[in-house]
Amino acid sequence: MTQSSPSPPLLDMRGIRKSFLGVPALAEASFQVNRGEVRALIGQNGAGKSTLIKVLTGVYKADGGTVTFDGRPVAFDSPHAAQLGGIATIYQEVNLVPYRTVTENIFLGRERRRFGLLDWRRMNAEARELLAGLDVHVDVTRPLREFSIATQQMTAIARALSFDAKLVIMDEPTSSLAEHEVSVLFDVIRRLRDSGVSVVFVSHRLDELYAVCDRVTIMRDGRTVDDRAMADISKYELVSKMIGRDLAEVRRAASRAPHQAEAAPVIEASGLELGQALRGVDVAVRSGEIVGLAGLLGSGRSETARVLFGADAPDSGEVRVDAEPVRFAVPRDAIRRGIGFSPEDRKVEGIIPQMSVRENLTLALLPRLTKAGIVDRRRQQQIVERFIERIGIKVSSADQPIRELSGGNQQKVLLARWLCMNPRLLVLDEPTRGIDVGAKQEIQSLIRELADDGLGVLFISSELEELVENADRVVVLRDGRNVAELRGDQISEERIMAAMAHGAAVEAEDGAR
Repeated sequence: MTQSSPSPPLLDMRGIRKSFLGVPALAEASFQVNRGEVRALIGQNGAGKSTLIKVLTGVYKADGGTVTFDGRPVAFDSPHAAQLGGIATIYQEVNLVPYRTVTENIFLGRERRRFGLLDWRRMNAEARELLAGLDVHVDVTRPLREFSIATQQMTAIARALSFDAKLVIMDEPTSSLAEHEVSVLFDVIRRLRDSGVSVVFVSHRLDELYAVCDRVTIMRDGRTVDDRAMADISKYELVSKMIGRDLAEVRRAASRAPHQAEAAPVIEASGLELGQALRGVDVAVRSGEIVGLAGLLGSGRSETARVLFGADAPDSGEVRVDAEPVRFAVPRDAIRRGIGFSPEDRKVEGIIPQMSVRENLTLALLPRLTKAGIVDRRRQQQIVERFIERIGIKVSSADQPIRELSGGNQQKVLLARWLCMNPRLLVLDEPTRGIDVGAKQEIQSLIRELADDGLGVLFISSELEELVENADRVVVLRDGRNVAELRGDQISEERIMAAMAHGAAVEAEDGAR
């Protein structure tokens, strides 16, 4: 009796090469995905993950290598061609039309027709059915922009699933989703796998990989460095292979130094109220201190950050800088007092994609570099080169468009934008969102180094592990109110979660001990 040979993979990419301006992004990279498999694709920002996906889906043309999909050689010349060929891609940043309805976004470019006219009844019904399968129940006739980022992300997923694809690529699909929505998405992924559809899952949240993926492909410096079953590799090995060195070394580099608890607050806010978002928030940050701001979606974290930076005016409450009451009418007023702000959505509110690294880095500094309307290019270039070297921003040149950089390097440019202003306080809203473990460690180490040099930092993160590892104090918000403040040994994931879930009960528990 002849033993049947294993079936060939659904996707087989071999020897893939791609360079930009002479800088290699992919160097003999390989990637395989089996039929009916959930495959994790991980690596540091700049490792080549996004470039590999874009080569596959026709965004970029490879400089060399072969791609075989569903048993035949392919070289898609556009994302649309890849969709028609059976590959659907869901990107981290929602790539839809906000002013169109939910239904229009799901069926954009392939609208249903009846007697030559758009069949809205059918499309609305199918859109509701697709979203119901994701446990999303909304009015599909309303514009997409009226819904939360999480609903927009689910709409993008529904659009991808509607193609009946053989391979679905999900690039950081959970970055804007709440815990319940993540659970629903994982159920969808498992159903796809069980029905024979393959899924490529890109995420920097290691727990997610172990929860839903069968195998993992690890990339570093444009090369494939490992391909393993998830059950055969530990988190320690996973991270070590991604960053190319011993994880213990990284942990030592990121170890915390004591801050000056007795220092006066650089900024102190009390009784902040803003509509239903903030209902009496208090927060203070001292020189050399990293204060974590924790809470679930809708707890008021980002709203607090925007008020401190002057982007929103509170209905009531007081903000003091160096014990002096201030009222910031616009962000420029906060900048003049030495406050910098890195927003949660760096793509929309942080970087200007069409501009260069040089222009983005010195954006806030331009008034100081300009005389009689003319920018001092020599001084500007000196500043840019100094911070590119100091922070370790990977670029081909300072004039490279920032949109071509990895997420981690874009985030470093945003940090450099404020560091070149010599600030006293940095407000960082999800500074490591959507970037890989290696880049996270680099940015966290940089933040710790800045705090050790006397900079005050307000650090907002949805990842509790980050707060535990980096914050000197953690303020927990719930429904726009302070519910707990944890210090030193009190700071743990369990206590932060308990405060988010039960509010003041955790404070009472601590006070009783």
